[in-house]
Amino acid sequence: QVGVASARVIDLLRHGAVAGGACFRGRRDDALSELGWQQLHEATAVEVQGRAPAWDRVLCSPSTRCAAFADWLCGRLGLSVERADALRERDFGAWEGLRADQIPERELAAFWADPLAFDPPGAEPFRDFRKRVVAGWRRMAGARAEHAKTLVITHGGVIRVILGEVLGIDARRLILLEVPH
Repeated sequence: QVGVASARVIDLLRHGAVAGGACFRGRRDDALSELGWQQLHEATAVEVQGRAPAWDRVLCSPSTRCAAFADWLCGRLGLSVERADALRERDFGAWEGLRADQIPERELAAFWADPLAFDPPGAEPFRDFRKRVVAGWRRMAGARAEHAKTLVITHGGVIRVILGEVLGIDARRLILLEVPH
């Protein structure tokens, strides 16, 4: 209708559970577990069952735990996947692959207390991570108007940063946002 702004919807979907269990996993390229595939199938099932696709654009992190499902889903929906480097998870440096109980307690406490002030050894600095994600988000949100419904398949840290940007949440508080599989 003339004079009515067209609505744009961007759905954020975190990848499912990953093979190898819970750990700090940024640059590690582990695959989804069977449970992870099941979680993503359930999260998108309503949209795949014989109706017009709910999305006209699918973006994902290039990580296997996001891209493998995005490829499968887009094959079902007749869409192309757009891999976006901005949607990669933060590189956790020396903490990659470690569970929380394997990290020195003092370091982990500093990380949880103020993720802006403490970066794990050798990690992508949080400020750089946030800058990368926010720049990517702004490109996605400002994309061509013909994409009314976009699905973004990415990671918990990326979703926290995007929600923080959209909702105006201080970066120090993002760690408090629960982003389950």
